[in-house]
Amino acid sequence: MTYLITALEGVSSFLSPCMLPLLPVYLSYFAGENRQKSKTLLRVLFFVLGFSAVFSLMGLFAGSLGALLSRYQTAVNVVSGLIVILFGLSYLDVFRIPFFKGAAKGKQVGSVAAAFLFGVIYSVSLSPCVGAFLGSALMLAANSGTALQGVSLLLTYAAGLGIPFLLSAVLLDKFKSAFSKIKKHYKVINRVCGGFLIAVGICMCFGWLNALMAAIS
Repeated sequence: MTYLITALEGVSSFLSPCMLPLLPVYLSYFAGENRQKSKTLLRVLFFVLGFSAVFSLMGLFAGSLGALLSRYQTAVNVVSGLIVILFGLSYLDVFRIPFFKGAAKGKQVGSVAAAFLFGVIYSVSLSPCVGAFLGSALMLAANSGTALQGVSLLLTYAAGLGIPFLLSAVLLDKFKSAFSKIKKHYKVINRVCGGFLIAVGICMCFGWLNALMAAIS
């Protein structure tokens, strides 16, 4: 269940109002002048690998920190849950956290190495844009109590964000109308995403996610 939640947070990051509208711009960085779909897809793949590498390191740190605090699991659950609830309230504009209102910027790239580097840079510039969902994923990683699970959770988050990128590179022409429809319903999407984060935070506060994972294992 925790992995499913983290994957959904990655997808929600992809659909965020400051990310999705810029998708055609991002893809144009990788298409170049020749616009060969195979080369574009390869560059997008290395771009995804770039930000996945950074997110996995974040997960390693968060999971290791959680392991050190494992004897205080109840306190970690409550603090992490409250932080995620604050993220959700911010996403609903109950109050604003300015750090979350940034946008990612990039440059045109023409090789897989440059695409990978752009992914690394993108992971840093993306953080203010999707800070609520990335922060929630990091809280889940810290809550896991192990470095390995922290890495795997952030890789799951990266997959939730990266797979739609890869699909978009393949089906960009077919997705144009879908993107337009999604942008028209951002208010509803934001409310659903904010409510989702609050629900995750409540479950973390009461230790329900830990109990569910223990029952599954």
